[in-house]
Formats: sequence, structure tokens, C-alpha cells
Amino acid sequence: MTRFPNLRLGVFTLAALIALMAWDATGADLLLARMAGSHLGFPLRDNPFMVHVMHEGARNLSWALVILLFAAIRWPFGLLRRLDTGARVQLALTVLGSVIAVSILKHASHTSCPWDLQEFGGVARYVSHWSWGIGDGGPGGCFPAGHASAAFAYVGGYFVLRRVSSRAAAIWLWTAVAAGLVLGVAQQLRGAHYMSHTLWTAWVCWTVGFAVEVAVSRFGSHSSRPAVPAHAGS
Repeated sequence: MTRFPNLRLGVFTLAALIALMAWDATGADLLLARMAGSHLGFPLRDNPFMVHVMHEGARNLSWALVILLFAAIRWPFGLLRRLDTGARVQLALTVLGSVIAVSILKHASHTSCPWDLQEFGGVARYVSHWSWGIGDGGPGGCFPAGHASAAFAYVGGYFVLRRVSSRAAAIWLWTAVAAGLVLGVAQQLRGAHYMSHTLWTAWVCWTVGFAVEVAVSRFGSHSSRPAVPAHAGS
């Protein structure tokens, strides 16, 4: 395990990928979409709370936090003071890199949103996002869930924070996961995404963070640094 310190996390990442690949076969995406919408569309699509708080507000807050993380590279605060400069750079870049990765995938996607489907008042037909090269007749650009990345992008912070506090790292991770699921469900209720879009965003963001951590562990200055217990130095 010393030779392969990230083996367990690698196995977990692969297992999560297999589970996601199997999700599409369940038909749960359309089932959940039909619970939120009908042939008249999605009642919560233009709901003021959903639009201005859960969508616009959450997005703006996330970008403010990104700016704060980059500022903390020079002026660290709180737990971030226990991280060296390289670790703080990794944290900020991992978050930004996760957002960019999801955005690139979205722009390359031919998958349309649920509210674009014919059965919900749109023009598209449902096509699995695994049916590469087959258009659904809609505008596309809806896979994976970009908005959920406003929270899931932070999951990579787990890899950085575990060096100084396993407890803080766990809290950070599960807070990001919970927030991402809340944002994903909110967008699903609006008809903006399927559940699989949200789950794929979580996996992509986790994988970006994991890939950066593997690279840093192998080539950076933290490869031999053990995690510091939460009570250390207290």
C-alpha cells in the first residue's frame, strides 16, 4: 500500500464509473423527470426561488469562493494556514480545473435537457447520452450538469486537506457532495438536467481532483508527507 498510496481511491473511482455506466440501463432518468414535469412542461422551471437563489445565487457564491481560494494562496486563513503554498495552489486549481472540465464536456455534448423533450413540450426526443453521434433533435449541450459543478468542483479539496486533518477533509468532502446533490436536484425539478447528469458531474470533479493528487504525489513535494491527525499540534 505504501508503493501505491492511492490504490483504494483508484478502485473506488473505477467502481463509481461502472455504477454510473449501469445507471443509464435502469431508465431512472426519464422516470424521475416525469415525476417533476408533464406535457405542460416543468412547473418549477421559472420559479423565482429556484432561478434566483438555487441557480443564480449558488453560482455567484461558488465563483466568490473560487476567488477566495486563489486569494488564500497569498493570504491564507483558518485551516488553510496549515497547508503550504503548493497545497493551496493545488486546492484552488483543482476547483477551477473541475469546473473547466465539466464545461468542456457540456459544450461537446449532443444531449439536450429534459425540458427540451417532446413529452415535456419541447422538440427533442430522448436519446441516451451513450448513443454517441446520434442527435436528439434538440439544442444539446446539457451533459453533464454544469450547475452542480458549482459545488462538486470542491470535492477535490479532500485530497489536499487530508494532509493536515482527516476530519476536516471528510467534512469538506461531504459538504461539497451534499451541496452538489441539492443543486442537482433543484435543476432536475426545473427540468434542466437528468439525475445522471448530476452524478456524472460528481464523478468528473472527483476524478479531476484525484488525477491532480496522483500527479502531485508522484512528481510534487508532498509524496512522502503523511497525513496529520486533526488533533496534531493542538
